[in-house]
Formats: sequence, structure tokens, C-alpha cells
Amino acid sequence: MTALKNDRFLRALLKQPVDVTPVWMMRQAGRYLPEYRASRARAGDFMALCMNPELACEVTLQPLERYPLDAAILFSDILTVPDAMGLGLFFETGEGPRFRKTVASIADIEALPIPDAEKDLGYVMDAVRTIRRELNGRVPLIGFSGSPWTLATYMVEGGSSKDFRKSKAMLYENPRAMHALLDKLAQSVTAYLNGQIRAGAQAVQIFDSWGGSLSAAAYQAFSLAYMQKIVDGLIREHEGRRVPVILFTKGGGLWLESMAESGAEALGLDWTCDIGSARARVGGKVALQGNMDPSVLFAQPEAIRAEVGRILASYGHGEGHVFNLGHGITPDVDPAHAGAFIEAVHELSAQYHA
Repeated sequence: MTALKNDRFLRALLKQPVDVTPVWMMRQAGRYLPEYRASRARAGDFMALCMNPELACEVTLQPLERYPLDAAILFSDILTVPDAMGLGLFFETGEGPRFRKTVASIADIEALPIPDAEKDLGYVMDAVRTIRRELNGRVPLIGFSGSPWTLATYMVEGGSSKDFRKSKAMLYENPRAMHALLDKLAQSVTAYLNGQIRAGAQAVQIFDSWGGSLSAAAYQAFSLAYMQKIVDGLIREHEGRRVPVILFTKGGGLWLESMAESGAEALGLDWTCDIGSARARVGGKVALQGNMDPSVLFAQPEAIRAEVGRILASYGHGEGHVFNLGHGITPDVDPAHAGAFIEAVHELSAQYHA
């Protein structure tokens, strides 16, 4: 086991002292980097890139070659799990992810297998092992999955949706079917994340991209309850260290108190939630990750620096803050602006950890 040279990220998630606030970016390996676009072109398409452990490792490490980031995140996609359940994931230009089969009934749900992490998603586990080897202790590696509710929306809708019409119709008309689907997905995600942890992921994040589309009551019953099941079933100690869990519900700022009761070490915040207020509400229980609006990166470096400073001041002194964007970095961002963002976090945050 290689010792970590930089463990700020893991320490911050556990609310332990750090010298500066750690920072990483959701989608930090992605289309805003020309080297990523070159790797994807070499692979042929997005799924071929995901399914090639050496190339997945290459693009995972690309942002770390450019920037002094405090964590690497596995390059993959949240929809690998439903693909392994036999729905046939593919990507259409301009249309995003699509599935060849959809889920519409209890019979469809009962027919879905729970994927074996090593057999059915072995390419992801191989990527994790390859990345850990190549990182050689430079920074921790984050594994991830989509939340059951988020994955269910894609499986029922057949792809992306603006109004989640079919998913919400099932939720309200046939809650037994939706609960059955979510339960099967919770089992699948638990096995998938535990596989990543065994392969070398040192922290994991659950992306609940569409939980914020639900009503307060539906969120508790159909999203958070199943993320809670996952947290309860995860390996929490590995390689002699705690494996922290981050829950990130986009649009979930109204429900932070109940999310903080889940047993996760940290909550991700989108940019609609003031981080100082969030800390006052839940800071005693969990660390917080976030939460700059990704669009700030379209501004000039001076404006980026000012917004970083404002967010750091809002969080205030003490531990338990991992700086991130409030959602993924967007493809048209100038890589130099991302560099200015990361530099500002490290430079301006030292005063809050004295």
C-alpha cells in the first residue's frame, strides 16, 4: 500500500485539520481539455473510452498533470450500472445517452439482474486498479455512482428527460413498481461501489443528479431512503483508513438536515445554496463540498478569484470544507480559467486554517 503524499481531501471530509482547503472539480477530466478530446478521438467514442482501462486512466490523470488538484476522480459514467443490467446504453450525437430497452412494468423490473462488479463491470474495476497504480499515492482516488432515483429516471424514460413524465407517473401511479426498481438499483449500486473500494477507490460520491426534481415527500421516500440503504451497505474501512462517502443531490439544498442524518461524511452543495447557511444548519454533523457556480469560470481570473474568496469567507474558519463547483465544469471553459480557480482556492484558503 503506497502512502498518500497529499491526503488533504480525505482529511477535510473527516473534518480533520488541513493546511489549505482541498479542491477538485466535478467532470475535471472532460471536454474542456484538448488532451481529453484527443484521447476520446483515439478511442473512437465515449463508451469505448470508458471501457478501456488504460485510456480511462489516461484521461483521469490529465487534469492532475495540468493543475495541483487534491483528488482524482475515476473517469466513467453513471449509466454503466443500467447498461450492465442489460438495457443497452448508447450515445446519440446531440441527444445524449439512450437505452435500447426501457423499464415500464413490474415484470421488466423483476427480469433485471443485479450486476456483479467484477464480472459485469470488470472494465471499471480494472480502471480503478490502473489509476491507483499510476497515481502512486499522489492524491486520493474518488469512485462514484449515480443514485438509484437518478438511474431509474434514465431506465424508465429511455434517456435524458426535462420533465421525468414517465418516471413520475410510475412513482405516483405504481409506487410498488418504482420502489422495486429503486431497491434493485440500491443493491446494484452498493455492490458496484464496494467493488470500486476493494479495487482502490479511497472515497466515493453518489451523484443524485435528478433528486431535486422531486417534491419534498417524494425525495425522502424515493431518493434519500435508497441512498441511505447504500450508505448503510458500504465498506467504510479499507487499507487502514476510513472511506468517506459524499452525497450530492443537485437542487437538494432544502433537505440538507435529513441528508446529514444518512451516515455520509459529506454533502455536496450546488450553487443555489449558501455554504455559510448550510454549515450553520448541518456543519456539526458533516463536511460540505462545493459550491461555486460553474459559469463563474467564463469570467476573467480576477472575478473568479473574488468569487472563490467570497465562498471561503462564507464558510469561514475551521475544517470540513472541500472546495468544488456546484456542478460539473462545462465544455467551453478556458483551461487557464480552471487553473486560476484552483490556484485561488489554495492561496486564499490558508488564512482559514491557521
